[in-house]
Amino acid sequence: MATEEAPDLVKVLHLLVLSFSWGMQVWVSFIAGLALVWQVSRHTFGLVQSKLFPVYFYCLLGSTCVSLAVFAVYHPRELLDWHQTVQMTLYFLALIVTGLNSQWFGPAVTDTMLQMREVEKEHGLGNQIGLGSQKEAYAKLTEQDPKYRTYRRTFGRYHGLSSLCNLMGIICTSVNLIYTALKLSAI
Repeated sequence: MATEEAPDLVKVLHLLVLSFSWGMQVWVSFIAGLALVWQVSRHTFGLVQSKLFPVYFYCLLGSTCVSLAVFAVYHPRELLDWHQTVQMTLYFLALIVTGLNSQWFGPAVTDTMLQMREVEKEHGLGNQIGLGSQKEAYAKLTEQDPKYRTYRRTFGRYHGLSSLCNLMGIICTSVNLIYTALKLSAI
């Protein structure tokens, strides 16, 4: 139970910021990325992602901070019911995973991708469209070049952690959006 009802302007701000976060997460993760991966060369895709992701992660970090702050102000910890405790936990978790992506995993993925790109260019790879083309050439390069193999492992590890954090953030935001929709009068 909240101490006081939030003013209408605060409710609108909270809903807009939460919706912005969710829409941005869905667009970047499921629409823009998939469209690009099948329409541009591998190196162009990597370059676009390297420019897009920092903006995405910092916008997401800012909007998650705003959502958490608004929610915390109107839902003091001592008065939280079970559902509000879940929401508060999800806001914190979303903030943590977005922070990890913006500060560590995202930059690590980009740095490693740029190193891989240089090796691929030396071997005439990376200008084909779609990630699935020339699989044999990439497998051969991985097998023959220990430096490239290390880059691929590092890239895979950081990309996997970044994707996991992003997925966790999407789930947190989705559940909070559902809770908010079900309790619109109590935002």
